[in-house]
Amino acid sequence: MPHDDDLSPAGPDSPPGEPSGAPAPATLATGTVALAEAVREIEQHVAASGWDGPPRLFALVETERALADDPSLAARLPDDVVAAARTGSGHLTSVEQEIEATDDVEGLLARVGWPGAVHGAAIVVERIVLPPEAEQDVPADQDEALAYLAQHPAREDVRIAAGVLRDGTSWCALRSRSHDDDGQVAFGADLVPGLVEALGATLQD
Repeated sequence: MPHDDDLSPAGPDSPPGEPSGAPAPATLATGTVALAEAVREIEQHVAASGWDGPPRLFALVETERALADDPSLAARLPDDVVAAARTGSGHLTSVEQEIEATDDVEGLLARVGWPGAVHGAAIVVERIVLPPEAEQDVPADQDEALAYLAQHPAREDVRIAAGVLRDGTSWCALRSRSHDDDGQVAFGADLVPGLVEALGATLQD
């Protein structure tokens, strides 16, 4: 799990392990509510596989549109998902993509493009974060930096799930290894700005 400042969580305003809780739907736009729910479900799905996993990439499609294009899909989806999709809620279905196992997430995303039917994208990555006072001592050499991060007593492993829609709407979920519980996941629109930006670039025409 390499450390990358551009793709790591934002600073003191959004520390890992301090859940903000998902905002009440009434406080968010419909598209954001749908994305927030999709990101939450994706993060919990990946969390069920445990830690030390590779990056995982998902296409997000509008369930209502997918059902219109392929009515047979209704038989393969849970009844509550089909019902939600038909209420005009903007429900999103995630479709995991087959990708190479890599630590170069920026390089991976730079090579990704999506067809028009894809409404958004989501990615899940793991990162090591350190308190600001320890960041300045990270060696410049990559191998030495990895060893430093792995051995630092104040290190914190975090799992980040980020989702972005074509209109720029974003949502993130952040879980720390030391608070590995669904009730301890932090949520926010821009917890990891660098990752949101890189993911959003994959959706630009």
